[in-house]
This record gives sequence, C-alpha cells and structure tokens, in this order.
Amino acid sequence: MNAPIPSRRGWTRAQVALAFLVLTAAIACGLSVYSSASSLTGLFKTASSVLFLPLLLSLVLSFLLEPLVFQFEKLCSRTVSIFFVYIVMLGFGLLVSLWLLPHWQDFWANLGTDFPRYTAKLIDYLKELMANLHNRFPLIQSYDFPLKARDWAENLLATILAQAPQSAMRIGGLMVLVPLFTFFFLRDGRNILRACVSLSPNRHFEMIHDLSFLISRQLSHFIRGRILEALIVGVVITLGLSFTDIRYAPMLGIFAGVTNLIPYIGPIIGMVPGILIAFVDLGAGGQFWWIVILYILIAQVLIDNFILIPILISRVSNLHPLLVFFAIIIGGKVYGVIGMIIGVPIVSIIKIMILEIRTYRRTFRLPDSALEGERSH
Repeated sequence: MNAPIPSRRGWTRAQVALAFLVLTAAIACGLSVYSSASSLTGLFKTASSVLFLPLLLSLVLSFLLEPLVFQFEKLCSRTVSIFFVYIVMLGFGLLVSLWLLPHWQDFWANLGTDFPRYTAKLIDYLKELMANLHNRFPLIQSYDFPLKARDWAENLLATILAQAPQSAMRIGGLMVLVPLFTFFFLRDGRNILRACVSLSPNRHFEMIHDLSFLISRQLSHFIRGRILEALIVGVVITLGLSFTDIRYAPMLGIFAGVTNLIPYIGPIIGMVPGILIAFVDLGAGGQFWWIVILYILIAQVLIDNFILIPILISRVSNLHPLLVFFAIIIGGKVYGVIGMIIGVPIVSIIKIMILEIRTYRRTFRLPDSALEGERSH
C-alpha cells in the first residue's frame, strides 16, 4: 500500500497575499474614517440643526391642524382636505399680517430711538439704587453695576441688529420647509407610524402599538393645550394693555404669549419688558400698577394658574414640579429656548414609556412554574 500523502499545513502564498491586501485595505479605511470623523460629525450636526426646527414646527402644526383636516375629510379626500385647510390658514395669516404690519413697522421705527431712552432711564434708577447700597454696604463700591448694565444693553441691541438679516433668511427658509413637511405629515403620518410599528418584533408588537397611540395622543393634547394657553394669555394681556397709554401693546402681548410656552420661567420673562416700558413712560402711577396687576394677578394667577393650567395642562402632563424643573434645565442646556419648551413633553413621553413597559412586563410575565418547566425541557 502506498503511504498517504501528508497534508500541507499553513497558508499558501496566494492566501497570505490576499490576507495582507485585505488587512491593508481595512487599516486604510479605518484611518480615513478616523481622519474624517470630525468633518462627518460636523456635517451631521449641521444637517440636524438645520432640519430640527422645521421638523419640530411641522410636527406641531400637524397636530394642530389634524382636527380640521379630519372634519373636512368627511366631505372629500384627505389631500383635498389638507389643501383646503391650507387655504383657510393662509387667509387667516394674511388677515393677521395686515393687522400686525402697521404695528410692526412702528415697532422697529421707534425701537431705535426708544431703546436708548429706556436703558438710560434704567441706568439712572440703578445708579440711585447702587448709591443707596454703597452707603449701607461699602464692600460693593468697586462693582459698577450700571456700567455693566449699559454694556449688556448695547451688546444686546447690536446682536439683535446683526442677527436681523440672518433671522430673515431663516424665516424665509422656514416658510418654505414647514408647509411642505406639514403636508406630508398630515397626509402620510398614519402610514409612516403604522410602518414603523410594523417593524417591531411580534412579541412586542402590541406594546409598541399601544405606546405609539398613547404617545401620539399625549403629544396632540399637550401641544394643543399649550398653544391655546399661550394664545389666551397673549390676548388677555393685549386687551388689558390697550386700556392704558403704553406703547407696543400688541407686540408685548405676543411676546408674553410666546414666552408663556416656557413653564415657570416664561411668564416672568414675558412681563419684564411691559413693566419696564410702563415704568419709564407712565411712571409709578395708576396705569403702571394696573399693568403690574394685569401681568401678575389677572393673566398669570387668575387666568393661567387657576383656569387654564388645571383644565388644559395638568391632566395631560401629570408630572411632578421637580420633573418639570429638571426638564426645563436639561432642555435649556441642550437646545436653548426651544429645549426649554419641548423638555416637558419629552419627559412626559419617557414617563409613559416606563409605565407602559412596566405594565406589560407585569401583565404578560409567565409564572415561575412555567419557566421551570421550559428550562427542564
């Protein structure tokens, strides 16, 4: 019998060459990805920052317009209903713009002359206050607070004037992107949500389906409640200021309504310009104290805290005040003012997810005997 031919161990030259080429290509690709990681990260960050605000506004508008589209959908197709709602909203926006345009022109025309006067009056008041404090507390004489306040006001005005062209370009971009994104959210939002839910595993399908329903309902109620709350507060302040001789009443009402979207901190920010303008122009008289009462007692305490928040917000968010403060602080750190506004609904959604997952784990958990039987097999 012939002796068996011993098998050759190790790699051939072709295999070694192929492995060398593959390893070299992998190292080269890794180095190229590592070297361009900063640029790719910057590109992704820029793209996300550009698209974040249009997508957020589109999502808010889709939740606001969904009831109108649903009502018109009973008469015609959904696409035609969306276009009809767009026409109605466009007409309403034109009417509001025509009403605000004269006030807006007067606002920017008078701001250049009134802003230095307001800051000068405020600085004089601060000088008197600091003089009294220097007499009582000599240790703070080296701190020139009025000068710092003047520098801060001048920097603020310069920033506003410098950012005006860029803001106009951003608003122009939003006027194009937001209606486009909103149209697709309204028309295909259900299909997109259904497709995303269908990707979940079978054992978690029911839980994901319930989570999507609860989260969408929570977001819709919260967004509609907050927008309605801000609208009512802005209208109340505008009507209350119209009974006085204060200037910029419509703009102050709009500013108070918009800042009211930020929980706790927003109402305080919204009342500062109105009270400051009233103090400078009207003095500490009857109209000034009426404006203070309007901002604090009527708009915030009576209308917002006792009527709107219990009816529109508390039943929807159902969050502890500490969680609300936590959401505001973290949201402000991450994404500024917009983060402070959206922080509360995000925390509310996280709470819904945790509670729903815990409920499903308790409801559908197998008994210990069944688990031991499966392990024995």
